[in-house]
Amino acid sequence: MKILVVGGGNMGITYAKSLLNAHIVSNDSLMILEKSNEKAEQLKALNIGTIYGAPGEYVKEADLIILAVKPQDSEVLFPKIKGYIDRQQVVLSIMAGISIDTISQSLDCKKIIRAMPNLPAQVSSGMTVYTSSEDVTRIELVMVQNILNSTGKTIYVDQEKLIDASTAISGSGPAYVFFYIQTLIDSAQKLGFNKSQAELLAYTTFKGTINLFNKHNFSCEEWISKVASRGGTTEAALHSFRNNEVKLKLEEAYEAAFLRARELSN
Repeated sequence: MKILVVGGGNMGITYAKSLLNAHIVSNDSLMILEKSNEKAEQLKALNIGTIYGAPGEYVKEADLIILAVKPQDSEVLFPKIKGYIDRQQVVLSIMAGISIDTISQSLDCKKIIRAMPNLPAQVSSGMTVYTSSEDVTRIELVMVQNILNSTGKTIYVDQEKLIDASTAISGSGPAYVFFYIQTLIDSAQKLGFNKSQAELLAYTTFKGTINLFNKHNFSCEEWISKVASRGGTTEAALHSFRNNEVKLKLEEAYEAAFLRARELSN
């Protein structure tokens, strides 16, 4: 099997390395299209497949084409590669907001899988939600699922609108987590800890909490009750969260991300 990764940015390189590490492809059967000469030279130094700077006949050799460019670059990219794509090729898009219908019309292809990964895919701990057009066969879908699984966990959905929903939750989710960790760091410094101490407190607390959650079968609500004793310090903070409608404000933020994803899709 030959795979072409279009785009040599963070996610493109993540998939290229994951494909090689999982032995799904070899160097000889992996191709990367990167328009930036500077990036292309950097990729060549990494020795991860054959690097191309412009579309060509080689595109037709790929059994799978992974579109890993920024959504705003798609209007320039699509006309350049359209003439080289065969209808029997499978196209996997990880571009946020670009619908299956748009890809199909722009590239005149039918076998399309649309996926929304997130940043932890870079360390094989990603979360990817994906869906497909009706023309993708079960065997082709399993092939792509194995590729996506090489970067972490996956969920298949029947409705494409859930890709936009996953963009707001898991796609953007790492930024929410980092935002919360940063608030812990800032608060720790305000309470008297120096920066390195504050960072250690926040990072270790967050990592330890996730590890604890994974080792037991308790819900988040049950864990909260275990930490928060009546009249204690944790309960005081939780009361503040509720009084300030923190949960509602967060839900409004996630909704804003979802609406923006829908806007991009349209």
